Amino acid sequence: MTDALKRLSDEGVAIWLDDLSRKRITSGNLAELIDQSHVVGVTTNPSIFQKAISHGDGYEQQLTDLATRKVTVDEAIRMITTADVRDAADILRPVFDATDGQDGRVSIEVDPRLAHHTAPTIAEAKQLAWLVDRPNTLIKIPATKAGLPAITEVIGKGISVNVTLIFSLERYREVMDAYLAGLEKAKAAGLDLSKIHSVASFFVSRVDTEIDKRLDAVGTDEAKALKGKAALANARLAYQAFEEVFSSDRWAALDKAHANKQRPLWASTGVKDPAYKDTLYVDDLVAPGTVNTMPEATLDATADHGQITGNTIAGTYEQARAELDAVEKLGVSYDDVVQLLEDEGVEKFEAAWIDLLNSTEAELKRLAPSEG
Repeated sequence: MTDALKRLSDEGVAIWLDDLSRKRITSGNLAELIDQSHVVGVTTNPSIFQKAISHGDGYEQQLTDLATRKVTVDEAIRMITTADVRDAADILRPVFDATDGQDGRVSIEVDPRLAHHTAPTIAEAKQLAWLVDRPNTLIKIPATKAGLPAITEVIGKGISVNVTLIFSLERYREVMDAYLAGLEKAKAAGLDLSKIHSVASFFVSRVDTEIDKRLDAVGTDEAKALKGKAALANARLAYQAFEEVFSSDRWAALDKAHANKQRPLWASTGVKDPAYKDTLYVDDLVAPGTVNTMPEATLDATADHGQITGNTIAGTYEQARAELDAVEKLGVSYDDVVQLLEDEGVEKFEAAWIDLLNSTEAELKRLAPSEG
């Protein structure tokens, strides 16, 4: 084992785990990762919960109780998922306290079926914050067009937010704008801005998966030479945008009121193509003030053989722009790719949620007490 995770943390990258299950909580595994692997946060999504509840153990007693009470399947899922998030938040509470609220966070997502509906997303975010009832929770809101005004409203009410499913640089700038607008609303309402936190989850590996596929279709040597470069270029240019926005005059006014920067979070950092090194999206996206949320396999790979050599984003912007321009010149449309990935991201989370509804409903029926 190397000390790569410590070096990563020392470079200003917060290491979060992209997974949660009841077994991970009750076995002491989460506490162990915090203690030994520099993990300072947890992210969840509908796919993670679908896998945990459908295939994991530790849920039988709660499901039996919920079946006995004859709750709806939607209510059952919310009771189960918020219980896991609450327990994980309690385990991470010392980290939250030690970092003044910056880390020690657990994210939980609004119902993905609401992704294109603003008012229900706001209502659901408020409900989730109330249900979990822990100060170190982040409510995940997707960065769809309908999600942007919801982000502003929810931040404006003092609820901390993890903005998810960001693929494009244009949308990322809109997300930062929505966050600043929310802080301005919160400030006008007299709220303590130092208590409001946010991360912006910028997705990485899926960009390479889609663009590489299109480069393969082009088939030229020039196209093949660009494979595996677009995702890093996209993320590095996102960091450039982050630096610009959070050094602006608009930010300076909020900074004076003790607001927190919305940190970029590198999401989808598990490598999909076995031809690439399995720590690619960790080693090559090191910069201060960022979060990298990793599936456990990526966390283990980084601990074992990650190559953390300092800041790997500084000084890359010109090259990153040239690489994305080169991809575009080959007929691979950036705008088309990022819109497709956003649409697919919402659809995948919605499909996972529906799978979770169906499997939970089957369990509730199986465990329901016989009448009489």
